[in-house]
Amino acid sequence: MSYATILKELLDTTLDQKASDLHISANHPAILRISGRLIPLVRKREFSPEDTKALALELLPKEYHERFLKERDFDFSYNFENKARFRVNAFFQNGQVSCVLRLVPTKVPTIEELNLPFLLHEFVRPSQGFFLVTGASSQGKSTTLAALIDEINHTEAVHIITIEDPIEYLFQDDRAIIDQREVSKDTLSFARALKATFRQDPDVIMVGEMRDPETVATAITAAETGHLVFATLHTNSAAQSIYRIVDTFPGVQQNQIRAQLSGSLLGIVTQRLLPRIKGGLIPACEIMLNTPAVANLIRENKIHEIPMVIETSAEIGMISLNRYLANLVRAKEVSLDAALSHSMNPAELRSLVKR
Repeated sequence: MSYATILKELLDTTLDQKASDLHISANHPAILRISGRLIPLVRKREFSPEDTKALALELLPKEYHERFLKERDFDFSYNFENKARFRVNAFFQNGQVSCVLRLVPTKVPTIEELNLPFLLHEFVRPSQGFFLVTGASSQGKSTTLAALIDEINHTEAVHIITIEDPIEYLFQDDRAIIDQREVSKDTLSFARALKATFRQDPDVIMVGEMRDPETVATAITAAETGHLVFATLHTNSAAQSIYRIVDTFPGVQQNQIRAQLSGSLLGIVTQRLLPRIKGGLIPACEIMLNTPAVANLIRENKIHEIPMVIETSAEIGMISLNRYLANLVRAKEVSLDAALSHSMNPAELRSLVKR
């Protein structure tokens, strides 16, 4: 059986089983992630190191083979027979090749379909500002951004530029014009592409990931100069996100960055995906809005006080992660054990659930 045929069978099985991810590793059978759990395809044979390398090269466009073998890891997207798209990371471990394929649905989901808070609709209405979606890897950040971008696409006649690595959802222009740029394929880096947007007349900019000070600084400047900017960070709370942004810069620049951020930030949503009792996954969120009180804390470097503002501002839509988790437990959407495993303060969560 050819490697192209093996790959087709694996991807068809991934779709049939409604898996979110496919893992290909040497000395293991293929493994699917279904509703957050890893399930080995025990009836399939184990892959040899030669198999996994050949499958990775089957997935990769030929022009990237040499680069992958030299750099030892590579992100790219894969279109499977126009039936599905996958975000792929191929990498070496212990001298052997592994691949992880994340299924990207063809239809961009809505905020409601993702079970996200209704308040997120408010972040697509401003004409300028800076909005962050944060969380650990594989917690749905890119999908949340895609839902926000597609809502703008269907409601506003604007020019949207996305910078991604790799491109995940393919948007279909509706009222908006959407240009999607992929790092490595269409541009050399996030920072370079983001700087170039100033000459491309955008109204809305989506930055898939802020990886360096130049990208962070340019994103904040873009938000200050009349653009609506969406971005992601790998952080676990709103306060941690602000610390991360500020700490990206040398000490002499940090006061300036805090001042810029306090004026341009719209809000931060931090999310985690939890296994749902009735199957599938559901997000739990911390929501911070940049109110005058929050902006003042950012300017004065009192970021540690932000969690208290979130806790006492429920009437305008802010919510702490623990309160959100407690609500999910009380609504019998998730188990207490699942909520506790995702909480940063389990003792407080237990107390909130009992109230």
